[in-house]
Amino acid sequence: MILVFVLGYVAIAFEHPLKLNKAASALITGVLCWTIYMLQSDATHTVSEELLLHVGEISSILFFLLGAMTIVELIDSHDGFDIITQKIKTSNKATLLLIITALTFFLSALLDNLTTAIVMTSLCSKILSNKEDRLWFAGMIVIAANAGGAWSPLGDVLMRA
Repeated sequence: MILVFVLGYVAIAFEHPLKLNKAASALITGVLCWTIYMLQSDATHTVSEELLLHVGEISSILFFLLGAMTIVELIDSHDGFDIITQKIKTSNKATLLLIITALTFFLSALLDNLTTAIVMTSLCSKILSNKEDRLWFAGMIVIAANAGGAWSPLGDVLMRA
């Protein structure tokens, strides 16, 4: 199983030379590792329960993301982000970064971190045209969302679940 994991990790690291999508490599590695684990185990019922638990956790995150992204796309299709982008009247990237991170920090104290990060990165994709700027802002949004969730007396909703 260790060999399969290492080979899968190498396939993910060398995605471009192998011309193999890293998601496909990760899925194949996961399936092979679970299969080997189940075939080598004496207690297949226990392994089945463990697998069901892990698949359930992954599914709950995916369903949450589907819902959150649907809401973001609905807001975007009805020009909901225009209200915020019209209020931001700065051309200085440093000032814009401060505004976005402050807004993210306080918004994540009210919402959960993941939804806030999705909404704010979607907002930044409307404001910023340069890909490198969007990546820097996205990184700062993730940091600000986690900091705001930790700062909130309510805590992060996802951390408690």
